[in-house]
Amino acid sequence: MFTRDYKTFAPGEFFHIYNRGNNKQDIFLDDSDYEFFLLRIKQNLYPDRFKELKIQPLPQGSFTLISYCLMPNHFHLLVRQNGDIPTSKLMLKICSSYSKVFNKKYERVGHVFQDQFKQILIGRDEYIKWLMAYICQNPKIAGLVKSAIDYKWSSYREYFKRGNDILCDNDTVAELFGKQNISEFIENSYKIIKNNKIGRHIESEALID
Repeated sequence: MFTRDYKTFAPGEFFHIYNRGNNKQDIFLDDSDYEFFLLRIKQNLYPDRFKELKIQPLPQGSFTLISYCLMPNHFHLLVRQNGDIPTSKLMLKICSSYSKVFNKKYERVGHVFQDQFKQILIGRDEYIKWLMAYICQNPKIAGLVKSAIDYKWSSYREYFKRGNDILCDNDTVAELFGKQNISEFIENSYKIIKNNKIGRHIESEALID
């Protein structure tokens, strides 16, 4: 179950958050752009991992990241809100900082993103696993890679790692999948997502292309 409601900020709930470049323009032009966006996510999710920060991050544990994918002109995040701090605070911290650095780097002015952000409240049912698969398969669906696991800027590879370098909470991911094999589910999802109404439904909700 899911609802589109940009004003719903509920502790313990999962949200599909997404945005794209203004006028559908690219928002990541080189590797350092992707790296900086992910750094800002990491600094606000896990400030305790950094000895010194030049920004004022959110309190540790405010959000849990489940899945992500950064595409050239848009991004997808699947997060769980753990407390009373709304997702709008997280996205403001990430996107505002990124926009300032992006504009300065490329000597441009104006909006980097089309909107502040959009989000969909996701229920704890089978749909959340299909959404994770869709997010991970986004680069392959777009023709950027032959295999989703080859894409550098998504959470797919992280599901098989441990340590402080990863952004996603793999314990939560494992809990969502239970005994089901994550890799098999994501790999087997490609044709279904690409050719079936599941993929079209997610795309119509997110309005991303």
